[in-house]
Amino acid sequence: MSEITINELEAAINFWRARSPSSGDELSLCKEASALSKPYALMIVQRQATLSSDGLERGARDAWEAYVRALRG
Repeated sequence: MSEITINELEAAINFWRARSPSSGDELSLCKEASALSKPYALMIVQRQATLSSDGLERGARDAWEAYVRALRG
């Protein structure tokens, strides 16, 4: 599929956070932002600028694809 930059992944996380803010006393992220947070953290730790959308786990890929669809309207 396509390459996702760290900035694009961060924008997707922020999109989901704005759409469904953290909740509860523990301020849990919504499932979409949570799913995207793992590959985002790995990109930071591994100093990667991009990752393949094919490499995303199912939940993260679903959240990413829904974000892209929302951007396209």
